[in-house]
Amino acid sequence: MTSETNRGAGTMRKKWIIISVVAVLVIIGGLWGGTAIYASLENSKAPDQLTLSTPTANATATGQSSGGANDTAQATADAGNLAGEWNIADGSQAGYRVKEVLNGADVTVVGRTDSVEGTAAIEGTSLTAAKVSVDLTGVTTDNSSRDSQFLGILKTSEFPTATFTLTEPVDIAAVGSGIASVKAVGDLTIAGTTKSVTVDMQAQTTSNGVEVQGSIPITFTDFGIAAPNLGFVKVEDAGAIEMLLQLSK
Repeated sequence: MTSETNRGAGTMRKKWIIISVVAVLVIIGGLWGGTAIYASLENSKAPDQLTLSTPTANATATGQSSGGANDTAQATADAGNLAGEWNIADGSQAGYRVKEVLNGADVTVVGRTDSVEGTAAIEGTSLTAAKVSVDLTGVTTDNSSRDSQFLGILKTSEFPTATFTLTEPVDIAAVGSGIASVKAVGDLTIAGTTKSVTVDMQAQTTSNGVEVQGSIPITFTDFGIAAPNLGFVKVEDAGAIEMLLQLSK
């Protein structure tokens, strides 16, 4: 009797072990499956990269539409009209794009602001000077808790502004026939640290002036910024700064 009782108890223990293992696997599978679904939803909501607009009228670099029957969908420029001082106007945007890793799944995070100011100077067909200032305290994502953490990481109470200053002239003559795709070298300052960076830049004229799109790959530790790591979610150390600038005279 005792032997049969022991066998029954052993069988029951094995059943409970099997049930427990299956339950744990189901829970783990649910967590990973839920993470994958969440990552897919978040990635689908992430804004696309900032790109040049499609001009609606033939334009000169003075920012005035040429009008008339010869207007086309592509803005073109008289290279001689590029020269002069330009200001960053309303409609400009800047921000960042990074990857969060949540339980092994990549989630794209995009923060943006329209609090962008600055100036540019063009001599002939060369961009000879430019300075862009971004108010980091205005950068937002779709998550206010993340935004608060962002402000602390970038030490915005002490360094509220990020700046880019051009350090080498850039030939943008190609805007005379469409879009100029160039690389611009300059100094990027974030959280009180300045590093030389290269901007992948595109420029074109529009009916309102000149439009410039740029992207700067950065590594946060180069600027003394520690990417958050909460164990189950961390931010990758590399990301990109994006900008779309509207310039007017």
